Amino acid sequence: MNRIVPLILAVALFMEQMDSTVIATSLPAIARDLGVGPITLKLALTSYMVSLAIFIPLSGWMADRFGAKRIFRSAILVFVAGSILCAISGDLLSFVGARFLQGMGGAMMTPVARLVLVRSTQRSELVSAMALLSIPALTGPLAGPPLGGFITTFFSWHWIFIINVPVGILGYILSGIYLPEVVSDRPPPIDVTGFFLSAIAASGTMFGLSVMSLPALPPSVGAIAAGIGILCGILYVRHARHHPAPLLDLNLFKDSAFRAAAIGGTLFRISIGAIPFLMPLMLQVGFGLSPFQSGMITFVGAIGALTTKFFAKRVLVFAGFRTTLIIAALIGTVLTFVNGLFTPATPYLVMCLVLLVAGFARSFFFTSINALSFADIPDAMASKATAMSAVLQQMSLALGVAVAGAILEVENRWTGTQLELGDFQLAFMLISAITLTSVIPFICMAKTAGAEVSGHGAAPREKGEAQLESLGGK
Repeated sequence: MNRIVPLILAVALFMEQMDSTVIATSLPAIARDLGVGPITLKLALTSYMVSLAIFIPLSGWMADRFGAKRIFRSAILVFVAGSILCAISGDLLSFVGARFLQGMGGAMMTPVARLVLVRSTQRSELVSAMALLSIPALTGPLAGPPLGGFITTFFSWHWIFIINVPVGILGYILSGIYLPEVVSDRPPPIDVTGFFLSAIAASGTMFGLSVMSLPALPPSVGAIAAGIGILCGILYVRHARHHPAPLLDLNLFKDSAFRAAAIGGTLFRISIGAIPFLMPLMLQVGFGLSPFQSGMITFVGAIGALTTKFFAKRVLVFAGFRTTLIIAALIGTVLTFVNGLFTPATPYLVMCLVLLVAGFARSFFFTSINALSFADIPDAMASKATAMSAVLQQMSLALGVAVAGAILEVENRWTGTQLELGDFQLAFMLISAITLTSVIPFICMAKTAGAEVSGHGAAPREKGEAQLESLGGK
């Protein structure tokens, strides 16, 4: 097997995953330099995720239309350009715009990277190729918090974006040399109306929720934006039912396994979007730790997520999707609530142990949910399922940041004082209540759902094993 191709493609996942975790750790320092509050700066996190949600549905169509290799290399340049603009930003507006540009690049990098790998690798070698692709990508979240905290504490937060430049340039050069030209059929005409409706729905709703919790703008602005987003979402549903090739195919939800994965995964990911925003803030604002100290604590969760790769398949064969997802969701709920019990007197070892187990449980959840999403989907619908799953993932993560920020802002306005430790503790407890609702779709799911892929209750087929191995991870 050609190991160079998946390793080059892993550059995209490494940059994107590390960048998202680095900025969460450095948020208070960036906010101080830009002259805004940490809650206000969460708009930068939301804008990045909204940009992903808007442009991910276009990635497959653009790769087919203009060539996957060309789109992948162009996406790297866009992401690097956004990183440079982030580093030189001097105010909130320019920083948010630069993060949105980064999101445009990220929306094309990761999905197209997987598309290139699948189309350039023999089926018999796909599992090994996917392993090479995923392992380097997991080092991003692992290295992000301590690296971001170290750079922010001892140098300047600007350098957390500059480090993307040499990595991106190296990936661009090597991809031009080693990536194959992927041949694909010419896609049908793009669903222009569907794109604009889905884009306004995603951006309007996420921006509106963020603005309603921002102290700088009137809540009415957020309410109007969210209302427009919801209206466009309703119009898109009507449009998709009559379009022959909608950008996001709603017929996917007729499949019970995909429907459970989409609804349960969306509810669970709200906490995943909220925790990286809340935890560094609580450790720095509530505990008085430095960015480097908070990063060294929070990165432990990534270690737990990494170790899941060695056990996930065996657990699913033994317990099946339904049982595994219910247990993982319940453990994630309990440990999110436990985060709200942390105080400066809590031993660091106890905190790290909780975060380690939480990362372990969440990675089990996402390994299972990603596999379940494709378990009963026919091959002809796989690309559409990928687009829909990716959009829901980014929307739910953005919603998590928005909800967490809204909770803190409401508490801040209610008390009329600066953020304190109790505000973060209450936020974690409220987020855990939302996480608990993710169990409901899986309780209603058939015990045999996705059995061909999980291998639970029967000898797994070769195809099922390959899908399960390749779909592991968040």
